[in-house]
Amino acid sequence: MTKKIRIITDGSCDFPQEVLDRARPDVVGINVAFGEDSYIGGIDIDSETFYKKMKESKELPKTSSPSPDRFLELYKGDDEELLVFTLTSKLSSTYNNAVLAKEMYLEENPYKRIEVIDSASGSIGVASMILKCSELIDAGKNMDEILEHIERYKEEIVFFGALETLENAIKGGRINKVAGKIINALNFKVIIKIEDGLVKPIDKARGGSNSIKKALEYVENNVGHQDEKTVIIGHANCIDKAEKIKSIVEGNLNFKEVLIAEIGPIMGTFTSEGAILVSVL
Repeated sequence: MTKKIRIITDGSCDFPQEVLDRARPDVVGINVAFGEDSYIGGIDIDSETFYKKMKESKELPKTSSPSPDRFLELYKGDDEELLVFTLTSKLSSTYNNAVLAKEMYLEENPYKRIEVIDSASGSIGVASMILKCSELIDAGKNMDEILEHIERYKEEIVFFGALETLENAIKGGRINKVAGKIINALNFKVIIKIEDGLVKPIDKARGGSNSIKKALEYVENNVGHQDEKTVIIGHANCIDKAEKIKSIVEGNLNFKEVLIAEIGPIMGTFTSEGAILVSVL
């Protein structure tokens, strides 16, 4: 008999409500701080308040990985195996803390199986993987079979986005201040790709409508077997834009389903308000 498998992830993952309902993951919160004010993202600060505070702040909010103790609390439970997804280890120490918690737990519970997955992704990209894995669990697949699928998912996932502004990249020192202001003034929107755990600029477009057009072309040109795959559209406090894109995708492409998620504080700190992310798996 296949043991029950429970999914755990960290607060960097941004879920459509439909995925939360189906996969029922346990989530370890991530700390977000504006100066002296500290919050747990998604628990005691909602996205609307977060984006408002970020826009008003001269400095970017600071985020910190959940401690091993937080993971340890969620590892407790009887007669189940744990599948733990974390934000890419290239951008965060969350994976290492989850592994450390596993080692601590297994010292006293050596017979429990805990698999910690470095997603090499984040936000809605992790949500896409968790959705797929929950379907495998529901189909009765065991942990070894699921782990094989996860390695394939990491290769197959298409995850990219369009940034409305480079304001946060300028604040965070990731782009030259003068160059960033020129790009913003010219109304260029940067198209990014999230691959192998890193964020890479891949294109630019003048104006929001052109960036959406390029994003949709990217989906059409890079995703096969559309009828077997789910699209998740993430938005940084711009639901109208996400719903418009969803309508276009549903009207012109042949995906199994198209879902919408709100981008939370972790990815939102990077993208700035107005960004759109798209994950296909």
